[in-house]
Amino acid sequence: MIVIFGIKDELNPIKAQLSDVIHGCMQSVLGMPEDKRAHRFIPMEREDFYYPGGRTDAYTVIEINMMAGRHVDTQKKLIHALFQEIESKLSISPVDIEIVIKEQQPYQWGFRGMTGDEVNDLKYKVNV
Repeated sequence: MIVIFGIKDELNPIKAQLSDVIHGCMQSVLGMPEDKRAHRFIPMEREDFYYPGGRTDAYTVIEINMMAGRHVDTQKKLIHALFQEIESKLSISPVDIEIVIKEQQPYQWGFRGMTGDEVNDLKYKVNV
């Protein structure tokens, strides 16, 4: 699951395109299938979204929650791909993007009535 935070006036107009860019990176780097898009957009009022100096109102936070198992190099490749593709496709500078990957053990995920460590029919690999 991916959660994206930003100032609503900046985030709302680009949600669909940003979702496409993020999912494209998830597919190309992690091998995620097309139908595994789980994005949650949190458009915020300007007065509720504090961000570091040197950023613009385009500042966007992307939290990627995933089961543990991806190699460090794979995670770094995903982060770099996101910076590159977001800048290329949406003209948002990498200085205005913050990406956090949060890993949880498979037994800490629950979906389709079971935990992640009980699933044996995923259409993608976790250990990449």
